[in-house]
Amino acid sequence: MKLSSRPVVTGCAAPEPRPTSASAAALGSTFALSTALVGLAMATALLLPVPSQAQPQNATAAAPTTAPPVYPVREFFRSPERSAFRLSDDGRWLSFKQPVTLAGAAGRRDNLFVQALEGSRLTGEPRQVTQETARDVDGYFWKGSDTVVYTKDFGGDENFHVVAVDVASAKARDLTPYEGVRAEIVDDLPDDPLHLLVAHNKRDRQAMDVYRLNVKTGAETPVATNPGNVVAWVTDHAGRLRMGVANDGVNNVILYRDKETDAFKPLITTDFRTSVSPQFFDAQNRRFHALSNRGRDKAALVLIDPARPEAEEVLFGHPKVDVSGVVWSRKRQVLTQASFEVDKAERQVFDAQTRALYDKLQARLPGYEVMLQAQTRYEDKFVVAAYNDRTQGARYLFDAKTDGLTKLGDLTPWLPETHMAPMKPVRYAARDGLEIPGYLTLPVGRAPKNLPCVVNPHGGPWARDSWGFNPEVQWLANRGYCVLQMNFRGSTGFGRQFWEASFKQWGLAMQDDITDGVKWLVDQGIADPRRVGLYGGSYGGYATLAGITKTPELYAAAVNYVGVSNLFTFMNTIPPYWEPFRQQMYEMVGNPQDPKDEARMRATSPVFQADRIRTPLFVAQGARDPRVNKAESDQIVEALRKRGVQVQYLVKDNEGHGFANEENRFEFYETMEGFLQQHLKP
Repeated sequence: MKLSSRPVVTGCAAPEPRPTSASAAALGSTFALSTALVGLAMATALLLPVPSQAQPQNATAAAPTTAPPVYPVREFFRSPERSAFRLSDDGRWLSFKQPVTLAGAAGRRDNLFVQALEGSRLTGEPRQVTQETARDVDGYFWKGSDTVVYTKDFGGDENFHVVAVDVASAKARDLTPYEGVRAEIVDDLPDDPLHLLVAHNKRDRQAMDVYRLNVKTGAETPVATNPGNVVAWVTDHAGRLRMGVANDGVNNVILYRDKETDAFKPLITTDFRTSVSPQFFDAQNRRFHALSNRGRDKAALVLIDPARPEAEEVLFGHPKVDVSGVVWSRKRQVLTQASFEVDKAERQVFDAQTRALYDKLQARLPGYEVMLQAQTRYEDKFVVAAYNDRTQGARYLFDAKTDGLTKLGDLTPWLPETHMAPMKPVRYAARDGLEIPGYLTLPVGRAPKNLPCVVNPHGGPWARDSWGFNPEVQWLANRGYCVLQMNFRGSTGFGRQFWEASFKQWGLAMQDDITDGVKWLVDQGIADPRRVGLYGGSYGGYATLAGITKTPELYAAAVNYVGVSNLFTFMNTIPPYWEPFRQQMYEMVGNPQDPKDEARMRATSPVFQADRIRTPLFVAQGARDPRVNKAESDQIVEALRKRGVQVQYLVKDNEGHGFANEENRFEFYETMEGFLQQHLKP
């Protein structure tokens, strides 16, 4: 759990699309308590213009007459040849990830490369600076202009270490070399060339203490000792630790101090249903920006003065959805934009310079959404992503001084955009009248009638599906399946009331929203009722198992990927750093020790209803998953095999909450493809 006081300046820190939306990174929001449970809406969202209000009747618009070629499974899930482009602070180096095969590795692994820049021109040959063989380098950033920093875990255990690499020598140093300890970046301290602020739980596995780490020597100095209930830390623009968010199980307390020599004192107290999420301070490091739903259903961007913490100056809000992110220009010391998402993600721009930049890029990249993924310290060079729902697109280097736009590369040129399927925003009514937003993807070149369909509920469950390129969806559509993704009640971004409607509704109203989506597909004439499959990861895996126990007649095939089968064992095996949120989990999912909850949890735990399963099932699980333990999958597989029911079971010993390694992704999707072909007959 962390709050960053310094989001990427000028443009939103848009995440690089992963090779698969079911990768460990994409499943990271599943049961991630950083937004829904603690009420900290710190997520950075894709900032895309032009909302769409497509309605269900538009979903059956005429399709092209020619079906595209069937592309190999691996083309959808292989790692891009170059991705995650970033710029050194001084703009003299470009870095990127590239898959390589190293001695001792079971397959290709994304490693970091750097290449020199002269102005906007790449010079010389790229040089590899990391040597990871077990797992890909995932997220990383530049520390100044001579060091890159990334985090790594071991087999998917999510006990991340912070690693610094000297670019000149390619020498790597593990800055947190503690077994079984999880570390997180609190602040990259851009004005301090030698140090980072890092939180880790070495002293107490349930509490994150803050340290100042030297990236050259690994020496650490204590900055703040966690009393045991602080779940997030916030710095000001000078890197001083000024705020914390404490949680007592059902209430959040924002702690504040004017300077680091002061003691933290309570500033704002809310119940966990109310979110006041600090983002960053103003230019004077006095007032702070926050995303808050105090006194309203939808979270808005507000400015709070610690001298009058109950007063909020609303800077921007949206009537339909939460404000999900906000961006600050460190160079110009101004608020630049806020993000929100109705059908597509959008941005509200606050200053003329940022608006002119986006207008210029949009004019030069027509037909694509544009976002800024990285920039120099001086905000004069930017990495620009241009993409849409049918392609991961291209990446460009934009030089603000010369207006030069240099193409760095296409992420997946082997998947032609014209052969991929549009993702249509849709809405349907749940049985109680609640409107459920979602996305429908129809196969190209096939009439939208009596299609085999895959219903794909997202993980989280306190997360949401979004518009954009999704390799799983495109792979399924390329095989002739229609794909329905729905933001069932509890999905985040749609306001407090929509979120709270999910409390203690696992397997009940939340599942009914999925069932009602299937019935909507059938009533529209799009889905062949005899060829509907259900597939999900994490909470989506739970929803898959709940679907084939609650409404087995609806589904001809089901795929459970790292999903919960037993709410009791799940609640009893949460990671230690989730312990402060246990009471909130009891409020939201159920308390196994409460007789009123016990009966409901038993009735909605698929493992206890396994005798109702008649749908062919494929289960995939990472053996080192710290969120949904392997025992969750073992239980359901054992229960079915005891009845003589055939179930395919794929376990990977070197994976956690989702398969990150390329060769494991290939095996999973190739197995899943054969399974769906057998039972849904596309």
